[in-house]
Amino acid sequence: MKYDIVLFGATGFVGQLTAEYLVAHALEGARIAIAGRDRARLEALGTALDVVVADAGDKASLKTLAESARVVISTVGPYLRYGEPLVAACAAAGTDYVDLTGEPEFVDLMYLRYHEAAKASGARIVHSCGFDSIPYDLGALFTVAQLPDDVPIALRGFGAAKGTISGGTFHSAVGMFGRIKEAGRVSRQRGSAERHADDGRVAEGRAVRGEPGRPHREPLAGGWVVPVPTIDPQHVLRSARLDSSYGPDFSYSHFVVTGGLLTTVGVGVGVGVALTLAQLEPTRNLLLRLKKPGRGPDAARRARSSFRVRMVADYGPGSAGERERLITEVRGGDPGYGETAKMLSESAFALAFDGEALPQRGGGMWTPALALGQPLIDRLIRAGITFEVV
Repeated sequence: MKYDIVLFGATGFVGQLTAEYLVAHALEGARIAIAGRDRARLEALGTALDVVVADAGDKASLKTLAESARVVISTVGPYLRYGEPLVAACAAAGTDYVDLTGEPEFVDLMYLRYHEAAKASGARIVHSCGFDSIPYDLGALFTVAQLPDDVPIALRGFGAAKGTISGGTFHSAVGMFGRIKEAGRVSRQRGSAERHADDGRVAEGRAVRGEPGRPHREPLAGGWVVPVPTIDPQHVLRSARLDSSYGPDFSYSHFVVTGGLLTTVGVGVGVGVALTLAQLEPTRNLLLRLKKPGRGPDAARRARSSFRVRMVADYGPGSAGERERLITEVRGGDPGYGETAKMLSESAFALAFDGEALPQRGGGMWTPALALGQPLIDRLIRAGITFEVV
């Protein structure tokens, strides 16, 4: 391979932050390149990295890109619109792939269309290697690693973040809101496919399930919490289905910490309005005009941003009140951008350089926990993200 890592989408907002992190933290001698459709804009970044010209709409250029690299990073979204050709190219070439998507429909479609091809070629396709869904998926893995692997575990995840979103993230979110029915249909198709696949079923004698939860005041999380149907519980539950260390009976509930009751009500109303407006093209287009892609918070705003994911595990036999309890936390800085660039880059470093230390699952579409596991947790701790028992 000509390159260890190629970053596709380096001129976007998160792409630039990721390029900067790769340059600052790569091992000496690592062969890294940046890729996109505009050579002049790539060269203007001044990274001193090799430049590869490739376009999401040009399959031949993506084939060449995939065949030149051990690992490809993609920051080009919305992924449902732009992401599939690169996944297809990597699955065919046997090239490992990571992205930062939080789009469930995209992830499910890629599984249905390319999991078998990736298995055959040896490509490890790992979606959601940013704030979606590293703190939750690896936070759950870190938590169950502290527990016996032969007892029931009821895990609840509470995420709190202080920050803002970029135009690209906003456009992806509006796109998801407008495709609720389509996403549900694809999710059911994937569920059926996994139940019939040897590498998708829960082992006999084990039970893994999601618990929907309800809005409530939660002292352990520091305020009111609401359940949210993000991609994070999807990854946590798939990791649990395929890893027996999550115990014989595992459940997971996923919440966002909203703070006070009035804020909680306001969040609910705001999400409801956005969902309604996103269903029709004219009102959806009005929403999309609120933020332009490629723009995000400045360095000062990012420096004031942070996140905390608290995992509460009740484990052991008996009813909830009789079980033992363990609480862990994953904490870091600016969640959507600075820390996402870090998580994404360290995921690529792990695939490129950690070799046999990684879980040996072969090719296919895997969650971050299943593909990268403890070696990525170790990398992120060294990079300044906290994983600890509290």
